Amino acid sequence: MAQRGLKNLFEKEVDQTMSDKQTLTINGNQIEFDNGETILDVCRRSSIDVPTLCHLKGANPTGACRICVVEVENARSLLTACSTPAAANMVVETESPAVITAREEILQLLLSSGNHNCAVRGSDDKDWTGFQMKVREDDNSAELCPVWGDCRLQDLAYHYQVNGEGFAATETRYPMETVNPFIVRDFSRCILCGRCVQACNEVQVNNAIDFGYRGAATKIIAAGDKPLKDSDCVFCGECVQACPVGALVEKDVRYQVRQWDTEKVRTTCSYCGVGCQLNLHVRDNKVVKVTGVEDLPPNNGSLCVKGRFGYHFIDSPERLTVPLIRKNGELQEASWDEALDLVAARFKEIRDNSGPDSLGVLTSARITNEENYIAHKFTRAVLKTNNIDHCARL
Repeated sequence: MAQRGLKNLFEKEVDQTMSDKQTLTINGNQIEFDNGETILDVCRRSSIDVPTLCHLKGANPTGACRICVVEVENARSLLTACSTPAAANMVVETESPAVITAREEILQLLLSSGNHNCAVRGSDDKDWTGFQMKVREDDNSAELCPVWGDCRLQDLAYHYQVNGEGFAATETRYPMETVNPFIVRDFSRCILCGRCVQACNEVQVNNAIDFGYRGAATKIIAAGDKPLKDSDCVFCGECVQACPVGALVEKDVRYQVRQWDTEKVRTTCSYCGVGCQLNLHVRDNKVVKVTGVEDLPPNNGSLCVKGRFGYHFIDSPERLTVPLIRKNGELQEASWDEALDLVAARFKEIRDNSGPDSLGVLTSARITNEENYIAHKFTRAVLKTNNIDHCARL
């Protein structure tokens, strides 16, 4: 009797929980949702495609670009899916004629503003040639956009088959900033989506950049509208990875590297012990670019300046590839066995003649825990000293 009573109570609670589940209807399909989810959250979880430009995972939704608009029954206007909470019995259309028209107009406005020479501007040869000549003068390059083939705006322009000729071209107010060592800021391609601002302020919490000025003069600025090199920017590159267009590009790869030229190789950053996951972009067996692996701990795509930009040593012509031993005042190449025998002999000589505490070992945060453990055992068991420290503490 007691077991039957418990079973009935459990079934009643399950039935009550199921009845409490909230649902909404998207494109004719009834879908359950949890409190706090937005329409975009529900759509993405249900594999319903809703395009975005300004939305950044992990940051507060702004609805700034409005490309994610959807039609909600009884709403007075189209609503942005990224910032509209899901509600019980809501009826949503993500691809209605009104939604498609709105997205096409938004894309046309974006493409008409600045140097978006991604081969979607128009089909008139004369107009295209004139436009491309102007871009060439601004960019000092005859090539198409530096992120051609890796641009969200271009993807959407192709998808919706639109160009920027429906509206008068908007001239850019601000010259390109190339004075810092890592990032080119091309304001002529900035769509003011705000992803870089959120990446800096909400994800990395560096608070180095924000929106400046107003209206048509709006610009992403560092404090006092200084160049990034003179600002609080730490050059983590989070803004570059977040930028959906060609407004922020790594200086060394601009017009030098195209995404289809490279192969991604995932690895672990060796600069410290955090274990950040990297994508090495490799071309001809050479690392030409580094990005963070998104949606994967511990870094979830974020990197520091060393992890993102400090890869040139790999192929440096100054990098040592064989041991060197100083003979008669000059460094000469030697075999590993010869070099290790010399080091071992000198360690033994110093230990025996001057005592173990005349030696010390400094290990590195760039090697593995296992290698640091071996160094610790070598120092205490072989050299017979406790003089061992770690560079991270310094």
